[in-house]
Amino acid sequence: MKPPEFKRLVGVKNETFKAMLEVCEEHHKEKKRRGGKPNILSTADQLLLMLGYYREYRSMAHIAFDYGVSEATVSRVIQEMESVLIQSGKFSLPGKKALYEDGGIDLEYIVIDATECSVQRPKKDNIDATAERKSDILSKDKL
Repeated sequence: MKPPEFKRLVGVKNETFKAMLEVCEEHHKEKKRRGGKPNILSTADQLLLMLGYYREYRSMAHIAFDYGVSEATVSRVIQEMESVLIQSGKFSLPGKKALYEDGGIDLEYIVIDATECSVQRPKKDNIDATAERKSDILSKDKL
């Protein structure tokens, strides 16, 4: 696949994907030493699953159907891949303070959407509310 097409479909460049895959494969090799049930999905498929989830915002049920696994497996794979990539430290973004301190961004305007929308709420008088009496409720004897 051509690099622009890959980035458009997956959301990251080819080089970034390969670096992520190396980190994840290293984690899975360490995990295999501890034992346990082998994964149905390869490491590359797990990484593509996570990136596809964030890229397309599809439901876990649809992703589970496409990959032939359960929704619980999809959720577990996404959480595991996230934590592995975050713990590696190679793929974390700098915080807001780092951006301001480095002088990378000069902000001139801040736009805040503070539009009001009216919400219809019921009136507070008790006329519209219907109270049910205990005698009107069917008891087990009447059924």
